[in-house]
Amino acid sequence: MTEHVDSTGDKRTANNAVCHNYRILSDAEKAQMQEIKDMGAAFIAKLHEIGGTAPEGDRFASRDLSLANTHAEDAVMRAVRHITA
Repeated sequence: MTEHVDSTGDKRTANNAVCHNYRILSDAEKAQMQEIKDMGAAFIAKLHEIGGTAPEGDRFASRDLSLANTHAEDAVMRAVRHITA
């Protein structure tokens, strides 16, 4: 039987209005998730660098860089969903 945590615990529902039960992640899964998120953040920072925009901002120098950011965020989300499924 898969172990789950309550949706009000472990702060895993801070920005998720749909899922209310989560399984406990292993240390390896937590590390994988962190690595994927770090890679995504580094890629998005590089988009800001090549576009000459502020890394803490949400504006990009071109539509292409904005789309690259959107796809990077989607890729990270889907990879994390795979890990946490």
